[in-house]
Amino acid sequence: MGVTIADVAARAGVSKTTVSRVLNSKGEINENTVLKVRKAISELGYVPSAGAVGLARGTTQMIGMLVPDLAWAWSGIVQAVIETLETEGFGLRMLTWNHGEESLRRLGLQVAAKSFDGLLVIEPEGAMGYITELHEAGLPVVLIDDRFQRPGFPYVATTNREGGAQAARHLLEIGRRRPLVVTGPDAFGCTRERLGGFVDVYAEAGIEIDQRSIICGDFQFERCRSAIAAALADGLEFDSVFAHNDPSAAGVLTALHEAGLWVPQDVAVVGFDDVEMASYTYPALTTIRQPMREMGAAAARLLLDHVRGVPKAAPSCVIPTSLVVRGSTLRPSPN
Repeated sequence: MGVTIADVAARAGVSKTTVSRVLNSKGEINENTVLKVRKAISELGYVPSAGAVGLARGTTQMIGMLVPDLAWAWSGIVQAVIETLETEGFGLRMLTWNHGEESLRRLGLQVAAKSFDGLLVIEPEGAMGYITELHEAGLPVVLIDDRFQRPGFPYVATTNREGGAQAARHLLEIGRRRPLVVTGPDAFGCTRERLGGFVDVYAEAGIEIDQRSIICGDFQFERCRSAIAAALADGLEFDSVFAHNDPSAAGVLTALHEAGLWVPQDVAVVGFDDVEMASYTYPALTTIRQPMREMGAAAARLLLDHVRGVPKAAPSCVIPTSLVVRGSTLRPSPN
């Protein structure tokens, strides 16, 4: 059983009502009592429930942002969030989701301390229940989502299914009729959406993609590199590859190069995301652009609308993907 408000009260030597008043900053409380309660919360690792916190909020001019890590993959989103918030006179408090329950405890303490007016969230693995609880208790929350989650609070998403369809239409337009698909993790909604859009367009063209030509790459460079090497060793014939993210596509390019195959002459390759590295691969990567900066800016504006109580604030926002054509599918035209 988790730590309760009663445990905190017992450790601090106060009543549960006093702990609740400290969490909600309600009433006049002796400073020593406040310090004892906060010390007990820290020592016990207590994560306040949304109900216990109450979320009777003032304003801090700060926005919290919970991210899985600070890796380069999120840099476009984060930079757009920062720029949008600064324009509106708000600051940003970053929280990472690297340490599971410990990260959740830290989030709870920040909420209890009313450190921010609203929360932006990216991929809250294992925390959606708690974040939903916070939203239902009154904390403005917006999810920035590329995995096709649809929470009970506002979100900003992109068109993963249409992105898969865009990749398929492009490969068909350049005459590629034997594609291989390297997918993301099976549990992710975006994997199913990207695969579904791709397969449907090929089916409409009268081409059924065999299950052997669909390989899980888990969004990982090395796994995709190994998967392509194994497919070639098994004699699987393909003239193109659709990889479900750009690091996966980079692994595909490396494996094809190591096998002595030319891109795009022998095999055309399409990725997904259009992160910075897509321009630096050899050849440069054709990819489906996920509008990271636009998603970050839209999420920040949407959250600020809800923080400010703007009438008729939009519940959610979906921003479309687009095809970016580079050398991995089309050779440059001769001068």
